Amino acid sequence: FGDYVISMTHQSSHIMEVLWLASLTGLAGKDEQGDCFCHISISPLFETIEDLEHIESVLSALLDNPVYKHLLEAAGNRQEVMLGYSDSCKDGGILASSWQLFEAQRKVIELANRSGVEVRLFHGRGGTIGRGGGPTHESILAQPDGTVYGKIKFTEQGEVLSNKYSNPETAVYELTLGVTGLMLASSHQVLPGIDTVTPERMQIMREMAAIGEDSYRDLTDRTDGFLDYFYEATPINEIALMNIGSRPSHRNKGDRSKSSVRAIGWVFGWAQSRHTLPAWYGIGTALENWVGDSVNRLSMLQQLYSDWPYFRALLSNTEMAMYKADIITAEEYSELCLSEDTAKRVFDKVRDEYKRTLELTLRVAQMNTLLDDNPALSVS
Repeated sequence: FGDYVISMTHQSSHIMEVLWLASLTGLAGKDEQGDCFCHISISPLFETIEDLEHIESVLSALLDNPVYKHLLEAAGNRQEVMLGYSDSCKDGGILASSWQLFEAQRKVIELANRSGVEVRLFHGRGGTIGRGGGPTHESILAQPDGTVYGKIKFTEQGEVLSNKYSNPETAVYELTLGVTGLMLASSHQVLPGIDTVTPERMQIMREMAAIGEDSYRDLTDRTDGFLDYFYEATPINEIALMNIGSRPSHRNKGDRSKSSVRAIGWVFGWAQSRHTLPAWYGIGTALENWVGDSVNRLSMLQQLYSDWPYFRALLSNTEMAMYKADIITAEEYSELCLSEDTAKRVFDKVRDEYKRTLELTLRVAQMNTLLDDNPALSVS
């Protein structure tokens, strides 16, 4: 059968339900000699911030189940786990999403090693930064130390396919970037490596992720009229009418909540109106609050940017997304809002956070302008 992906996996019983259905159709069970057989691989997909936080308990319950363990062994003793980038970012913001994904990978690998199970991480990345996109080579190197074992799996979808693979030269180039990134990320298997993830760095990121998530939720969940602003000041309704997506723009038709609108429409709406906020909102507040007036703390973050591929990729992607934003154009879109009060309240928060994120990102990266370190990308 291949891999069966379960969207929005909340608990281990969701995997067992699929396995039970598979047993009814002869894909899994016991043969006449009483030996287990299993011709289906089930990949739980963890998508929201809450699901990523619970990934360890869900997989522990699954791998501790003797029935599942026997069937997994019969199928080759390899568990695939899919990580959702788009919905976790829409749910809790880019900083919380990025860090929860980082922590989740470490937890999954540790759990698999304890259970004697081979694991393959499947990254559900989209094309834009707000959906887990970014340069392929850097994103592979930014994975947690010791979690890449000679193989990696991620989605390539939508406009990314034509951009990267529509002619042989770009296709070979992209595949080469992926292969070399994979080789470098897997080198810990044969060469002594330096673990870039220290307890101190973990604590710094946990603190900043919590601040960033609170800032993002303050805008998206606790600001009066925010969803009215989204539906009136971005072309989400027009995007929903276009027959270009692989699925409808909303999970439930007529439900305008943040959880109902799909991540693709969410990101495209903000991109078309030149806000691009899913890719950067909350990072400025997190950096500013954590650094405060401390020169020492700023120096620590500058060192992280220099030495830690994960942190460097995070801020590099932030730079690129902010470069694509245009606050003057975004303000013109805000004038489409039916309520002037709502438009001012929401846009003022967006503009203030943009300025904050721009200033702090440049200070940490020790640059004067965005993409100073990548002139080729700046020109394009």
